[in-house]
Amino acid sequence: MSIPFPAIDPIALSIGPIAIRWYGISYVLGILLGLYWMKKVTKTGPAFKPITAQSIDQFLSLAIIGIVVGGRLGHVFFYTPSLLVTAPLKIVYVWEGGMSFHGGLIGLILATAWHCKKSSTSFFAFADLLACTAPIGLFFGRIANFINGELYGRLTDVPWAVVFPYGGPGTRHPSQIYEALLEGVVLFIVINMASKKPFFTRNPGRLGGLFLINYGLARSFVELFREPDVHLGYFFSFFTMGQMLSLPLILAGAYFLTRKSSPG
Repeated sequence: MSIPFPAIDPIALSIGPIAIRWYGISYVLGILLGLYWMKKVTKTGPAFKPITAQSIDQFLSLAIIGIVVGGRLGHVFFYTPSLLVTAPLKIVYVWEGGMSFHGGLIGLILATAWHCKKSSTSFFAFADLLACTAPIGLFFGRIANFINGELYGRLTDVPWAVVFPYGGPGTRHPSQIYEALLEGVVLFIVINMASKKPFFTRNPGRLGGLFLINYGLARSFVELFREPDVHLGYFFSFFTMGQMLSLPLILAGAYFLTRKSSPG
């Protein structure tokens, strides 16, 4: 028993030689809705009052560059390092797909640090604001992964298993949907509920730490159902690359969650 894979063309719209893909649309939706939510949170959350709408608008272009460049370079260095030797020009072929969340996160952190230094804004307060927003982009990104039929799960016989177009004839876990729910919906609820609790707003950086811990745990859990990259396989006969990259996030999150410092 399985659920038929929805016949959705990865290309949402074609205008002459220009193809607009659902993956690109997911990035646009994530950024626009994230921008809206950031401004909304600053109006309702007392911890974010010092962050102005103007500061958020100024940050937008830096965030896009950080996410795209970091995500692409992360994919190359973490998952396809052979491109550095065999086809280095393909590193910039973003339209062909291949983005890494962990790389995108590093790029976003660097963009945030640059913006906060230029605008004299608290880095940790801004990171907390981003933590409230990031699950929105994660949700749409994972839905786009499902539409593309990529990053599918391992073979299974659960009733909701799916036969993916590029995953062979076997039925597989729709791991992209698992990630959309855990990293997107659940994480959004957890972080935004926590943003109303004094413990998490008393020290800037705690919400960011909570996000890193919960993302790392959610990603590591779903990796148990997700097909590992064929060319990478398992590390130490068990761990996937996604789990290996998530461990530093959990450790960093624990540090930010427990650190004691004055706001700034």
